[in-house]
Amino acid sequence: MVEHSEGAGPQQSRLRMPYRVRGPVGLILWRLALVLAIVLVAAVVVFLGRAGYRDSDGEPVDWLTSFYYAAVTLSTIGYGDVVPVSGTARLVNTLVITPLRLGFLLVLVGTTFRALTERTRAQWREQSWRRRVHGHTVLIGYGTKGRAAAATLRARGVAPRDIVVVDTSAAAVDDANRHGLVGIVGDGTRTEVLARAELGRAARVLIATTRDDTAVLAALTARRMNPGALVTASVEHAENAPLLRDSGADNVITAADTAGHLLGVASLSPDVGTVLEDLLSAGLGLEVAERRPAPEEVGQDPRRLAEPVLAVVRDGRPLRYSDPGIGTVRAGDRLIVARETPPAA
Repeated sequence: MVEHSEGAGPQQSRLRMPYRVRGPVGLILWRLALVLAIVLVAAVVVFLGRAGYRDSDGEPVDWLTSFYYAAVTLSTIGYGDVVPVSGTARLVNTLVITPLRLGFLLVLVGTTFRALTERTRAQWREQSWRRRVHGHTVLIGYGTKGRAAAATLRARGVAPRDIVVVDTSAAAVDDANRHGLVGIVGDGTRTEVLARAELGRAARVLIATTRDDTAVLAALTARRMNPGALVTASVEHAENAPLLRDSGADNVITAADTAGHLLGVASLSPDVGTVLEDLLSAGLGLEVAERRPAPEEVGQDPRRLAEPVLAVVRDGRPLRYSDPGIGTVRAGDRLIVARETPPAA
Protein backbone atom coordinates (compact mmCIF):
# COMPACT_ATOMS: atom_id res chain seq x y z
CA MET A 1 0.00 0.00 0.00
CA VAL A 2 1.40 3.37 -1.03
CA GLU A 3 0.02 6.46 0.67
CA HIS A 4 -1.35 9.35 -1.38
CA SER A 5 1.32 11.75 -2.56
CA GLU A 6 1.58 15.04 -0.75
CA GLY A 7 1.56 18.15 -2.90
CA ALA A 8 4.46 20.51 -2.82
CA GLY A 9 4.66 23.92 -4.35
CA PRO A 10 7.66 25.23 -6.27
CA GLN A 11 10.77 25.15 -4.10
CA GLN A 12 14.04 26.97 -4.37
CA SER A 13 16.74 24.43 -5.29
CA ARG A 14 19.81 26.64 -4.91
CA LEU A 15 22.78 24.89 -3.37
CA ARG A 16 23.39 26.07 0.19
CA MET A 17 26.88 25.75 1.61
CA PRO A 18 27.74 25.45 5.31
CA TYR A 19 28.16 28.72 7.18
CA ARG A 20 28.93 30.11 10.60
CA VAL A 21 25.90 31.41 12.44
CA ARG A 22 26.01 35.00 13.72
CA GLY A 23 22.88 36.41 15.31
CA PRO A 24 21.42 39.78 14.23
CA VAL A 25 22.05 41.36 17.64
CA GLY A 26 25.67 40.27 17.62
CA LEU A 27 26.13 41.55 14.07
CA ILE A 28 24.69 44.97 14.95
CA LEU A 29 26.79 45.26 18.10
CA TRP A 30 29.91 44.27 16.18
CA ARG A 31 29.33 46.98 13.55
CA LEU A 32 28.57 49.62 16.19
CA ALA A 33 31.77 48.72 18.02
CA LEU A 34 33.71 49.01 14.77
CA VAL A 35 32.22 52.45 14.04
CA LEU A 36 33.07 53.69 17.55
CA ALA A 37 36.59 52.32 17.22
CA ILE A 38 37.14 54.23 13.97
CA VAL A 39 35.84 57.46 15.52
CA LEU A 40 38.05 56.92 18.56
CA VAL A 41 41.17 56.39 16.43
CA ALA A 42 40.44 59.55 14.43
CA ALA A 43 39.81 61.56 17.61
CA VAL A 44 43.13 60.39 19.12
CA VAL A 45 44.99 61.35 15.93
CA VAL A 46 43.41 64.83 15.96
CA PHE A 47 44.08 65.34 19.67
CA LEU A 48 47.73 64.34 19.35
CA GLY A 49 48.15 66.87 16.55
CA ARG A 50 45.84 69.50 18.07
CA ALA A 51 48.46 72.24 17.68
CA GLY A 52 47.91 72.09 13.91
CA TYR A 53 44.13 72.61 14.10
CA ARG A 54 42.20 75.86 14.53
CA ASP A 55 38.80 76.31 16.14
CA SER A 56 36.60 79.00 14.55
CA ASP A 57 35.95 80.41 18.05
CA GLY A 58 39.64 80.60 18.84
CA GLU A 59 39.33 77.98 21.59
CA PRO A 60 42.06 75.33 22.00
CA VAL A 61 41.31 71.90 20.55
CA ASP A 62 40.55 69.60 23.49
CA TRP A 63 39.25 66.02 23.71
CA LEU A 64 35.63 67.07 23.12
CA THR A 65 36.55 69.11 20.06
CA SER A 66 38.66 66.21 18.76
CA PHE A 67 35.72 63.82 19.00
CA TYR A 68 33.42 66.39 17.44
CA TYR A 69 35.79 66.97 14.53
CA ALA A 70 36.28 63.20 14.03
CA ALA A 71 32.53 62.53 13.98
CA VAL A 72 31.57 65.31 11.56
CA THR A 73 34.56 64.64 9.31
CA LEU A 74 34.12 60.87 9.09
CA SER A 75 30.42 61.28 8.37
CA THR A 76 31.40 63.69 5.52
CA ILE A 77 29.38 66.54 7.04
CA GLY A 78 32.36 68.83 7.73
CA TYR A 79 30.97 72.12 9.04
CA GLY A 80 34.36 73.85 8.72
CA ASP A 81 34.41 75.18 12.28
CA VAL A 82 37.51 73.07 13.04
CA VAL A 83 40.10 72.91 10.26
CA PRO A 84 43.72 71.74 9.91
CA VAL A 85 45.94 74.76 9.30
CA SER A 86 49.48 73.43 9.61
CA GLY A 87 51.21 71.31 6.95
CA THR A 88 51.64 68.42 9.36
CA ALA A 89 47.96 68.42 10.32
CA ARG A 90 46.91 68.49 6.68
CA LEU A 91 49.29 65.61 5.85
CA VAL A 92 47.93 63.55 8.74
CA ASN A 93 44.40 64.41 7.66
CA THR A 94 45.17 63.16 4.15
CA LEU A 95 47.02 59.97 5.10
CA VAL A 96 45.07 58.95 8.23
CA ILE A 97 41.70 60.69 8.53
CA THR A 98 40.71 60.13 4.90
CA PRO A 99 41.26 56.32 5.01
CA LEU A 100 39.37 56.23 8.30
CA ARG A 101 36.53 58.13 6.63
CA LEU A 102 36.40 55.50 3.88
CA GLY A 103 36.37 52.72 6.48
CA PHE A 104 33.60 54.49 8.35
CA LEU A 105 31.47 54.71 5.21
CA LEU A 106 32.12 51.05 4.36
CA VAL A 107 30.85 50.02 7.77
CA LEU A 108 27.73 52.17 7.40
CA VAL A 109 26.91 50.68 4.00
CA GLY A 110 28.14 47.23 5.02
CA THR A 111 24.70 45.67 4.77
CA THR A 112 24.26 46.84 1.19
CA PHE A 113 27.81 45.88 0.32
CA ARG A 114 27.31 42.43 1.81
CA ALA A 115 24.11 41.92 -0.16
CA LEU A 116 25.95 42.80 -3.38
CA THR A 117 28.84 40.42 -2.70
CA GLU A 118 26.99 37.55 -1.01
CA ARG A 119 25.57 36.13 -4.23
CA THR A 120 28.92 36.29 -6.02
CA ARG A 121 30.66 34.60 -3.10
CA ALA A 122 27.96 31.90 -2.91
CA GLN A 123 28.30 31.21 -6.63
CA TRP A 124 32.08 30.95 -6.32
CA ARG A 125 31.81 28.51 -3.40
CA GLU A 126 29.24 26.43 -5.29
CA GLN A 127 31.42 26.25 -8.40
CA SER A 128 34.44 25.30 -6.29
CA TRP A 129 32.43 22.54 -4.58
CA ARG A 130 31.12 21.16 -7.86
CA ARG A 131 34.60 20.94 -9.38
CA ARG A 132 35.85 18.56 -6.69
CA VAL A 133 32.77 16.69 -5.45
CA HIS A 134 32.74 12.97 -6.27
CA GLY A 135 31.75 9.83 -4.43
CA HIS A 136 29.66 11.80 -1.94
CA THR A 137 26.41 10.93 -0.18
CA VAL A 138 23.05 12.42 -1.12
CA LEU A 139 20.61 12.36 1.80
CA ILE A 140 16.99 12.94 0.77
CA GLY A 141 14.98 14.03 3.80
CA TYR A 142 16.41 15.66 6.90
CA GLY A 143 13.83 14.86 9.54
CA THR A 144 14.46 12.67 12.58
CA LYS A 145 15.69 9.72 10.48
CA GLY A 146 17.77 11.89 8.20
CA ARG A 147 19.51 13.66 11.09
CA ALA A 148 20.32 10.31 12.73
CA ALA A 149 21.66 8.95 9.43
CA ALA A 150 23.88 12.01 8.93
CA ALA A 151 25.17 11.76 12.51
CA THR A 152 26.06 8.09 11.94
CA LEU A 153 27.89 8.89 8.70
CA ARG A 154 29.91 11.60 10.42
CA ALA A 155 30.70 9.27 13.33
CA ARG A 156 31.95 6.68 10.82
CA GLY A 157 34.40 9.15 9.28
CA VAL A 158 32.42 10.72 6.41
CA ALA A 159 33.36 14.39 6.04
CA PRO A 160 30.39 16.73 6.58
CA ARG A 161 31.00 18.51 3.26
CA ASP A 162 30.65 15.13 1.50
CA ILE A 163 27.02 14.86 2.64
CA VAL A 164 24.43 16.72 0.55
CA VAL A 165 21.01 17.14 2.16
CA VAL A 166 17.91 17.57 -0.01
CA ASP A 167 14.74 18.64 1.79
CA THR A 168 11.66 20.70 0.99
CA SER A 169 12.02 22.57 4.31
CA ALA A 170 14.33 25.57 4.32
CA ALA A 171 14.59 25.31 8.11
CA ALA A 172 15.83 21.71 7.82
CA VAL A 173 18.45 22.70 5.25
CA ASP A 174 19.57 25.60 7.45
CA ASP A 175 20.00 23.13 10.31
CA ALA A 176 22.07 20.88 8.05
CA ASN A 177 24.24 23.88 7.07
CA ARG A 178 24.87 24.67 10.71
CA HIS A 179 26.27 21.13 11.11
CA GLY A 180 28.64 21.63 8.17
CA LEU A 181 26.54 19.80 5.57
CA VAL A 182 25.79 21.04 2.06
CA GLY A 183 22.07 21.50 1.48
CA ILE A 184 19.49 22.07 -1.24
CA VAL A 185 15.92 23.22 -0.65
CA GLY A 186 13.80 21.27 -3.08
CA ASP A 187 11.78 18.16 -3.86
CA GLY A 188 13.99 15.06 -3.75
CA THR A 189 11.84 13.30 -6.35
CA ARG A 190 12.61 15.87 -9.08
CA THR A 191 15.46 15.31 -11.51
CA GLU A 192 16.57 18.95 -11.66
CA VAL A 193 16.86 19.15 -7.87
CA LEU A 194 18.91 15.96 -7.59
CA ALA A 195 21.07 17.11 -10.50
CA ARG A 196 22.05 20.16 -8.45
CA ALA A 197 23.13 17.74 -5.73
CA GLU A 198 25.42 16.07 -8.31
CA LEU A 199 23.64 12.76 -7.73
CA GLY A 200 25.11 11.39 -10.94
CA ARG A 201 28.56 11.39 -9.28
CA ALA A 202 27.41 10.22 -5.83
CA ALA A 203 28.48 6.92 -4.28
CA ARG A 204 25.51 6.58 -1.92
CA VAL A 205 21.91 7.76 -1.81
CA LEU A 206 20.00 7.69 1.48
CA ILE A 207 16.24 8.17 1.33
CA ALA A 208 14.76 9.19 4.68
CA THR A 209 11.50 10.85 3.68
CA THR A 210 8.43 10.89 5.92
CA ARG A 211 6.13 9.33 3.29
CA ASP A 212 6.49 5.98 1.55
CA ASP A 213 5.17 7.20 -1.80
CA THR A 214 7.79 9.97 -1.81
CA ALA A 215 10.47 7.38 -1.01
CA VAL A 216 9.40 5.23 -3.98
CA LEU A 217 9.53 8.18 -6.40
CA ALA A 218 12.89 9.31 -5.00
CA ALA A 219 14.33 5.80 -5.43
CA LEU A 220 13.09 5.61 -9.03
CA THR A 221 14.60 9.00 -9.87
CA ALA A 222 17.90 8.30 -8.10
CA ARG A 223 18.34 4.91 -9.77
CA ARG A 224 17.63 6.35 -13.21
CA MET A 225 20.15 9.16 -12.68
CA ASN A 226 22.87 6.96 -11.15
CA PRO A 227 22.60 3.21 -11.85
CA GLY A 228 25.80 2.47 -9.91
CA ALA A 229 25.01 4.24 -6.63
CA LEU A 230 24.15 2.32 -3.47
CA VAL A 231 20.57 3.31 -2.69
CA THR A 232 19.31 2.78 0.86
CA ALA A 233 15.76 3.75 1.76
CA SER A 234 13.52 3.79 4.80
CA VAL A 235 9.81 3.01 4.75
CA GLU A 236 7.17 3.23 7.43
CA HIS A 237 5.03 0.30 6.29
CA ALA A 238 6.43 -3.16 5.55
CA GLU A 239 4.02 -3.72 2.62
CA ASN A 240 5.77 -0.91 0.73
CA ALA A 241 9.25 -2.44 1.03
CA PRO A 242 8.87 -4.60 -2.15
CA LEU A 243 7.84 -1.49 -4.11
CA LEU A 244 11.03 0.26 -3.02
CA ARG A 245 13.17 -2.71 -4.00
CA ASP A 246 11.45 -2.83 -7.39
CA SER A 247 12.13 0.92 -7.69
CA GLY A 248 15.88 0.35 -7.41
CA ALA A 249 16.65 0.49 -3.68
CA ASP A 250 19.46 -1.88 -2.71
CA ASN A 251 18.61 -1.82 0.99
CA VAL A 252 15.22 -1.13 2.56
CA ILE A 253 14.82 -0.44 6.27
CA THR A 254 11.33 -0.81 7.70
CA ALA A 255 11.28 1.76 10.49
CA ALA A 256 8.13 0.63 12.29
CA ASP A 257 8.98 -3.08 12.22
CA THR A 258 12.57 -2.50 13.32
CA ALA A 259 11.53 -0.29 16.22
CA GLY A 260 8.85 -2.78 17.22
CA HIS A 261 11.33 -5.66 17.13
CA LEU A 262 13.76 -3.76 19.37
CA LEU A 263 10.93 -2.92 21.77
CA GLY A 264 9.95 -6.56 22.03
CA VAL A 265 13.52 -7.77 22.55
CA ALA A 266 14.23 -5.08 25.16
CA SER A 267 11.04 -5.91 27.08
CA LEU A 268 11.99 -9.59 27.32
CA SER A 269 15.73 -9.11 27.79
CA PRO A 270 16.80 -5.56 28.73
CA ASP A 271 20.50 -6.43 28.48
CA VAL A 272 20.12 -7.68 24.92
CA GLY A 273 18.19 -4.51 24.09
CA THR A 274 21.03 -2.40 25.50
CA VAL A 275 23.63 -4.22 23.39
CA LEU A 276 21.50 -3.88 20.26
CA GLU A 277 21.08 -0.16 20.93
CA ASP A 278 24.85 0.18 21.30
CA LEU A 279 25.41 -1.66 18.02
CA LEU A 280 22.92 0.50 16.12
CA SER A 281 23.90 3.85 17.67
CA ALA A 282 27.18 5.56 16.88
CA GLY A 283 29.52 6.33 19.72
CA LEU A 284 27.84 4.30 22.47
CA GLY A 285 30.61 1.70 22.94
CA LEU A 286 29.85 -0.94 20.28
CA GLU A 287 29.39 -0.79 16.53
CA VAL A 288 28.81 -3.06 13.55
CA ALA A 289 31.50 -2.61 10.90
CA GLU A 290 32.42 -4.17 7.57
CA ARG A 291 36.07 -4.82 6.72
CA ARG A 292 38.36 -6.94 4.59
CA PRO A 293 40.05 -9.91 6.29
CA ALA A 294 43.66 -9.52 7.34
CA PRO A 295 46.19 -11.81 5.57
CA GLU A 296 46.57 -13.95 8.69
CA GLU A 297 42.77 -14.41 8.89
CA VAL A 298 42.46 -15.94 5.40
CA GLY A 299 41.84 -19.68 5.70
CA GLN A 300 40.68 -19.40 9.30
CA ASP A 301 37.33 -20.37 10.76
CA PRO A 302 35.36 -17.09 11.07
CA ARG A 303 34.12 -18.22 14.47
CA ARG A 304 37.66 -18.27 15.83
CA LEU A 305 38.73 -14.75 14.90
CA ALA A 306 39.56 -12.15 17.54
CA GLU A 307 36.62 -9.88 16.59
CA PRO A 308 33.15 -11.44 16.75
CA VAL A 309 32.10 -12.09 13.14
CA LEU A 310 28.36 -11.63 12.57
CA ALA A 311 28.39 -12.60 8.88
CA VAL A 312 30.73 -13.21 5.95
CA VAL A 313 29.91 -11.37 2.72
CA ARG A 314 30.86 -13.62 -0.21
CA ASP A 315 30.00 -12.95 -3.86
CA GLY A 316 27.69 -10.12 -2.81
CA ARG A 317 25.67 -12.26 -0.40
CA PRO A 318 25.96 -12.28 3.41
CA LEU A 319 26.52 -15.78 4.81
CA ARG A 320 25.64 -16.67 8.39
CA TYR A 321 27.01 -19.58 10.37
CA SER A 322 23.88 -21.59 9.64
CA ASP A 323 24.36 -21.25 5.88
CA PRO A 324 25.99 -24.28 4.24
CA GLY A 325 29.36 -23.77 2.64
CA ILE A 326 30.53 -20.85 4.78
CA GLY A 327 33.70 -22.84 5.50
CA THR A 328 36.76 -20.68 6.06
CA VAL A 329 37.53 -17.04 5.33
CA ARG A 330 38.58 -16.30 1.75
CA ALA A 331 40.73 -13.45 0.51
CA GLY A 332 37.85 -11.84 -1.41
CA ASP A 333 35.41 -12.00 1.48
CA ARG A 334 34.26 -9.10 3.59
CA LEU A 335 33.64 -9.56 7.29
CA ILE A 336 30.81 -7.97 9.22
CA VAL A 337 32.10 -7.70 12.76
CA ALA A 338 31.06 -6.27 16.11
CA ARG A 339 33.73 -4.10 17.64
CA GLU A 340 34.21 -1.67 20.49
CA THR A 341 34.42 2.01 19.63
CA PRO A 342 37.14 4.15 21.20
CA PRO A 343 36.03 6.31 24.13
CA ALA A 344 35.03 9.88 23.30
CA ALA A 345 37.78 12.46 23.79
